Amino acid sequence: MLITIPDVFTPEEVRTIRDQLDTAAWDNSNKTAGVQSAEVKHNQQLDAKDATAQNLGKLILERLGHTPLFLSAALPLKILPPLFNRYEQGETFGLHVDNAIRLNLYNGEHIRTDLSMTLFFSEPEEYDGGVLEIEDHYGTQSVKLPAGHMVLYPSTSLHRVTPVTRGARVSSFFWLQSMIKANEQRTTMYELDQTIQTLAARFGTNDPEVVRLTGIYHNLIRTWSEV
Repeated sequence: MLITIPDVFTPEEVRTIRDQLDTAAWDNSNKTAGVQSAEVKHNQQLDAKDATAQNLGKLILERLGHTPLFLSAALPLKILPPLFNRYEQGETFGLHVDNAIRLNLYNGEHIRTDLSMTLFFSEPEEYDGGVLEIEDHYGTQSVKLPAGHMVLYPSTSLHRVTPVTRGARVSSFFWLQSMIKANEQRTTMYELDQTIQTLAARFGTNDPEVVRLTGIYHNLIRTWSEV
């Protein structure tokens, strides 16, 4: 399931964030890459302990905690602190799959990466190339979103970022462990939740069928969750 989360940040907020990112200290290390992906990773990144990265990461997590569409699609259990990357002319990240287990540098906790996220901080017209391509059962999905928008997709997916040929692509990327491990079950829960919200808006939250479906939703959470 690939889900776009629009308007995580407003254009005004994006400009404030970009002002900080554009003056940050970028390097081209491969600290977050696995053995295979390090060979195809050619971009710039902020150190995870950089003050700008830490402050903006906290801002992102706080905002997502109040974003209903994200919570519905992800059912997050544990979220790694957001990281930040930058692609300029000629930089790219070849085809790879994200590591299954990652370490939270701040608390020493290992988490399973169920979902990967990219939050864009460059407008599409600011750069050429730099398309996030995600392979799934329906073919290759191309993602290049407006600044302030985010994409959420299974970490099991092969994906790449095509070479940037003009401008700079700036984004945040991070991972989470969901309460629901299986992608198919997560998709079912998302579709059920969206249906409940639609029916509740039409008939009211106390409509008997809405109440019944809400009960089914929570009973499935009990059955499938790892909490």
